[in-house]
Amino acid sequence: SVSIGVWLRVGSMMETPAENGLSHYLEHMVFKGTQTRTARQIAEEMDAVGGQLNAFTGRDCTCFYAKVIDENLELAVDILSDLVIHATMDPVELEKERGVILEEISMDEDSPEDLVHDLLQTAQFGEQSPGQPILGPAEQVEAYTREDLLAFRSKHYAPKETVVAIAGNYDPDKALAFVTKYFGDWQNEIEPVITPDWQVRTGVVARREKDSEQMHICLGFPGKAYGTEGVYPLAVANNILGGAMSSRLFQRIREDLGLAYSVYSYPNTYKGVGTFGLYAGVSPKNAELVLKEIRAELKKFVDE
Repeated sequence: SVSIGVWLRVGSMMETPAENGLSHYLEHMVFKGTQTRTARQIAEEMDAVGGQLNAFTGRDCTCFYAKVIDENLELAVDILSDLVIHATMDPVELEKERGVILEEISMDEDSPEDLVHDLLQTAQFGEQSPGQPILGPAEQVEAYTREDLLAFRSKHYAPKETVVAIAGNYDPDKALAFVTKYFGDWQNEIEPVITPDWQVRTGVVARREKDSEQMHICLGFPGKAYGTEGVYPLAVANNILGGAMSSRLFQRIREDLGLAYSVYSYPNTYKGVGTFGLYAGVSPKNAELVLKEIRAELKKFVDE
């Protein structure tokens, strides 16, 4: 098998407040038809060879990827290039997909264990772009036009902000030939992406009331930016604190005390900024005790 990913340097962190959610909307829309393929043809061509085709939008990137057996690598490169370069943004499909994305936003609102991480991100960054939700506000998604999506694509989808990555069983010369064949004529000169001097806020508390059985708690700290040496010590610290089943938080809070089903820590590393987070899903009556235990483990880590 062989996997190929087309990574574009655009996500919610690169959006202005007026553009929030366009990266994600665009990721959905490229699957809705190109100059040579309908949405159904895109799906059927990949399914016909037993391949997998998907995409995701993050805060700092958008990725379109496929996994196929090696003999179908050219087809995968062909389809991915078609999505990235030649999507037509059909107006009828755009309206249908708007409803899909609004349902996705509602689904997130109905999942407090997911919502709490967005809440933490907003608390840590405020009105800075890393604090914006990836999906965007529903009222803006409801208002975006085809022209908005085309303008945003023209502004961000460009060869010099794109990486094509391939892993698995493939011939390097053939792979390069395929990428050159399908991506080689792509031209779009854009302004360089400039990383602002983002600041992680501390001392901020954010809450959202939800009618649910559990309380979901996130604690956030400044972390380390992608590409800095501090990423590696932080990765080690994360494994010790809450990054695995043998970690201190998991062993103390779940195994020893039985106070939570899910408790973990995680670093977020972006270009120019990083954060470090802790999460626990607990019964409200145990929340205060869990916070005390987390604090005790952090203090022990720092002191000892």
